[in-house]
This record gives sequence, structure tokens and C-alpha cells, in this order.
Amino acid sequence: MNTPSRTILITGCSSGIGLCCARGLQQRGYRVFATARKPADVARLQQLGLESLPLDLDHSDSIHSAVDEVLRRTGGHLDALFNNGAYGQPGAVEDLSRDVLRASFETNLFGWHELTCRIIPVMRRQGHGRIVQNSSVLGFVALPYRGAYNATKYALEGLSDTLRLELRGTGIHVSLIEPGPIESRFRANAFAMYRKHIDSQNSPHRESYQAMEQRLQKPGPAAPFTLPPEAVLKKLIHALESPRPRPRYYVTVPTHLFGHLKRVLSTAAMDRILTMAAKKENRKSR
Repeated sequence: MNTPSRTILITGCSSGIGLCCARGLQQRGYRVFATARKPADVARLQQLGLESLPLDLDHSDSIHSAVDEVLRRTGGHLDALFNNGAYGQPGAVEDLSRDVLRASFETNLFGWHELTCRIIPVMRRQGHGRIVQNSSVLGFVALPYRGAYNATKYALEGLSDTLRLELRGTGIHVSLIEPGPIESRFRANAFAMYRKHIDSQNSPHRESYQAMEQRLQKPGPAAPFTLPPEAVLKKLIHALESPRPRPRYYVTVPTHLFGHLKRVLSTAAMDRILTMAAKKENRKSR
């Protein structure tokens, strides 16, 4: 399907899913506004031929400046928003300080919410729009030592489901993409946040952290069934172009598997499977 005049704003385009989707949609004929937090990344995106500008999800002024500039360039029009910029904060729940947990929500949820609410009036005026949220398999199943990320993604799913219901009949569609393991810098960035915020040596979880550290630093695929970011791009294209976009798009085998198991198993049975999966994941990293 050729879409030469569609416009889309994408967050978190410095690498991984965001960069892949920005380039893929540009090649498909979209006018892509690829945003990133760091000026160096914005400059690099511009060198790649993308229309890029800074957007820091932690700061309202940055969000509003980016949206104002996009609307200035498009004459007040925007067809789609792909919320993607987020990070993982590893650590046991009891080792997460209030400030660390708050910081995760600022980037992974509150920034997305503010940006989305800034865009919705534009889409209401034009009578159509697509809002696509890049969630995760961890938005509906929990794994140990991912509590901060789980919490932000669970919250994102609830907020997005509610928004989808509230926007029925407006011509604005809301979809969630739920990837499992995808090739990206996610692990490297998560390890940096772990080192910065978690006192592993004085934690009752220090032995588990040792295995987790090895997994986060291990080269190669993060887990079995890891897919390239193009797998997310494929689902994003459907969410943007289908007359009937789906509320949810599963990506990778683990997402399909856990989605099915959660529907048919008890919570206790699911807990056992998720605990075994986490232990197996750490054993393979050694």
C-alpha cells in the first residue's frame, strides 16, 4: 500500500526498534519525524536522511517544543504517533527506591501520556489518527527483577485500553504492540541503569543479581526466539494502514506463548512457569 503523504512522529529513534521503524516507514513513503533525546543522536539521524528533532520524554518543555515544531512543519497536521522511547530498570522490587521507580514512570509512561494528550486534539480536528504504543510481553506477564519495567508497561496497557474505548467513533485508533525479545541496545542500556541505581552487594538478592549481570552483558541474542526490529515494523505498518487495526499485536514466540498460557492457566501455574523461565534464562547466560 503506497502512502506518500502520511505523517508520523516516532519517539526513541536513536537505535533499535525506533530507528528501524523510522527508516522503514520513510522508505514506504511516510514523512517521518524521528525524535531522540540526545543532540548527537538527532544529528546522526539527520545524517541518515531522516527529518529529526530533539524530544526528551522526561521534560514537558521538550515535548511541547517538539510537537509545536512538527505541527509548524506540517501545517497543523499529523496522521500518526508511535510511542516507543523507553528503558528497562532491572532490580528486585524491594531494591527499587521511590525516586528510581518514579524516574521509570516519567520516561516510560508519563512522558508518553503527555505527548499523546498533546496530539489527540490535532487528530480530533482532522477527524482521524493512529496512536500506536510499543508495549511488551512484560505488559501482561511479570518476570523477576523486572518490576519497574513491568509496572510501567502494565500501566501503559491499562491507560491505552481505556483511551481506545474513550476514542471510539472519533476516527482515532489506538493499538498496542507487544514484543518479546528484539535485537536492540535494550540490555546494554538496562545494565547501565542497574549499575547506577541498584546496590547489589548489600541486597538479599545478590546471588541472583550475579546471574542477571552475566545475562545482561552476554553478547549475542538476549533470549531464544529473538527477532530483528523489522518484526515490529511489520506490525506497525498494519496498525497504521489497516482499515481495522487490531487493539493488540503480538510479536515473537514468547509473546504468543505467554499470551495463550495466561488465558488458560491459573495464576499459581503461571507463576511456576514464569519462575522456571527466568531461572532457565539466567542459567543459559553462564
